[in-house]
Amino acid sequence: MSPRSPSVNEELRRRSRERLLQATVELVGEHGYEATTLGHIADRAGAARGLVSYYFPGKRQLLQSAVHRLMHRTLEAALEREPRTDDGHERLARAVDAILGLACDQPLLMRTHMAGILQAEGFVQCPEQQRLAELLRDTVVRFGSPDADEDYPLLRALLMGAVFALLIPGAPMPLVRLRAELFQRYGLDWELGVPPGGAPPDGPSPNGPMRPLPSGRPHQGLP
Repeated sequence: MSPRSPSVNEELRRRSRERLLQATVELVGEHGYEATTLGHIADRAGAARGLVSYYFPGKRQLLQSAVHRLMHRTLEAALEREPRTDDGHERLARAVDAILGLACDQPLLMRTHMAGILQAEGFVQCPEQQRLAELLRDTVVRFGSPDADEDYPLLRALLMGAVFALLIPGAPMPLVRLRAELFQRYGLDWELGVPPGGAPPDGPSPNGPMRPLPSGRPHQGLP
C-alpha cells in the first residue's frame, strides 16, 4: 500500500480535530466543565486520548477553541442564510441575534466559556477564534465602519458584555432589553435580523433619536 499523500494526512488531522471540538461542545453543554474529562471527550470523538494533547495544551484551551468554532459556525450560518444579503444593517442585526441566541440556547456552555476567559490562561488565540474575528470584522466593514480595526473590538466587547448580562445566575438581563440597547446603539431597525416575539421594550424606539456618545457624536452607524 502506497503511503498517504500530505494532503490526505492533513485532511485526516483536520477531521480528527473537528471531532474533538464537536465532542467538547456536546459534553460540556450536557454535563458541565468539571464533569467532562479529556478521556470523555476522546471517547465521544472516537479518538485516542493522546490525540487530545497533541492538538491542545489543556482542557481549558480545548473548550475555548470548541466554543469559538460553534460561535463562528453559528454566525456564518446566520449571515449567509436565505435570503442572502449584502445590506450592512441586516448583516449586523443577524450577527447580534446569532450571538445572543447562542447564549440563550446554550447557557451552560456559554457561561463556562465566559468564566474561562477570565481565568489565568486568558483569551486563547486559535484558528477558530481568528475565523470568528474575521466574520465580525467583515460585518462592521459592510456596515460602513470607517475604522474596522477600532470598531470590531468594540462590537466584540459589546456582544461579550451582553452575553455576560444574559447569563448572570440569579440576575439575568432580559434578551429583549439587551437587544434593544444594541440595536439602538447602531441605529438598527427592530424588524431586522430575527426579532424576538412581541414589541420592543418601552422607551425610545431603536429607530428614534440616538443618545450622544461621550465624544458628542450621535449613534449613527458604528460609534
